[in-house]
Amino acid sequence: MPASAAGAAPTTEFSGRTGEVLERLNHLYPALIDLSLGRLEALLTKLGNPEEKLPPVIHVAGTNGKGSTCATLRAMGEAAGWRVHVMTSPHLVDVTERFRIAGKLVSEAELVSTLEEIERVNAGAPITVFEVLTAAGFLLFARHPAELAIIEVGLGGRCDATNVLKHPAACIVTSVSMDHEAFLGNTLQAIAAEKAGIFKPGVPAITGAQPEAVMQVLEAEAQKVGAPLHRRGHEWQITPERSAETAKPSSALIFTDGQGILHLPAPALSGPWQIENAGLAVEALRVSGLSVPATAWQGIGNVFWPARMQRLHGALAARVPEGWDVWLDGGHNPGAGHALAKELQNWDDRPLHLLVGMKQTKDASGFLDPVLPYATTVWAISEPKQHLALPVEAIVTASGGKAQVGPTLAQALDGLKAQSEGKPARVLICGSLYLAGVALTQDGWQPGA
Repeated sequence: MPASAAGAAPTTEFSGRTGEVLERLNHLYPALIDLSLGRLEALLTKLGNPEEKLPPVIHVAGTNGKGSTCATLRAMGEAAGWRVHVMTSPHLVDVTERFRIAGKLVSEAELVSTLEEIERVNAGAPITVFEVLTAAGFLLFARHPAELAIIEVGLGGRCDATNVLKHPAACIVTSVSMDHEAFLGNTLQAIAAEKAGIFKPGVPAITGAQPEAVMQVLEAEAQKVGAPLHRRGHEWQITPERSAETAKPSSALIFTDGQGILHLPAPALSGPWQIENAGLAVEALRVSGLSVPATAWQGIGNVFWPARMQRLHGALAARVPEGWDVWLDGGHNPGAGHALAKELQNWDDRPLHLLVGMKQTKDASGFLDPVLPYATTVWAISEPKQHLALPVEAIVTASGGKAQVGPTLAQALDGLKAQSEGKPARVLICGSLYLAGVALTQDGWQPGA
């Protein structure tokens, strides 16, 4: 079945010396995404199997929340005093964002050197760009000491390139919903089965609240391979802590599993879904077999992950009237739309203006339908540098005619400023990680936080 790439952008999205190497490698295989493991396994053998020389690995799959969960794991590991490697995809501004080595983004020089080494060893054999990047991550992580490695699945799980990992310390499946149907199947059950393909015999598998159809598949797949499954609401739970004085939820969290109770700080990342992502990360560390110091849990309050309900403060934010907020979120599928709508319920104190740009292959109506009721205005965006941007006319149609044409972020923000009546308002840029990358570049954000 198609598989392997995932999370990978075409090489036109890479720049500099890194882009030059990846452009050469891009010609070695006709498809950007071709889910299978054989090509990468052969390459890794030639490289001395670096994937077998990593520190303890937590492997993270799912439809939504993978990046935030990885960022939370990293923050907790670093709060524990550990050196932490992280491999995620896609990148937003620069490909070096995909590889964090012992706390710091890989340098372009080291990444280029590693890619050139892989190019020589591969010797022209068929390989996809994402497989090359995955091999690069394994090489980099094997050569630098660390106490933890966090590896995010690119697409799916069962045949994703990262699934060459044989003995992770724990596996996580975050929220599962419809997305990438052309590669993973057109039912929740089929998609869940692909995600569950990362489960390994005897390796703890952690998941959150899921639709019943998804949970049934995860339970069956875990039982089939002999992976102990830790489910929210069963083996673990996380809820907002209630004030003893008022009995109302506070910003802190209370976590419970078979090992006892933890009192946790509020997640630094905005959005109610981040409570579950924090719980997934905590339970993964608790059942991983690692010796986790109590200081680790404080990392939940220090997480940063760009384009996940991120408030902007740069050049884009400067285009709106004083007293307005500009926010950015990269959610781009129906599941993300429903999650976002839960947050927007709390934004009813001022007008909300949505600037929406989407990728051509995404379900625009499925994303928009849950959030439209909370929008005062909607603007259809298609930035010139936005990869595979859905035409603004299609976004207008998907919105039921509610959206007006931006067509760029700057023009939409200028239009909002011209229409402003002096009252505070909020702007939310959303719908695509590719649009998010453009927005961060225009706002002046630099990778490395």
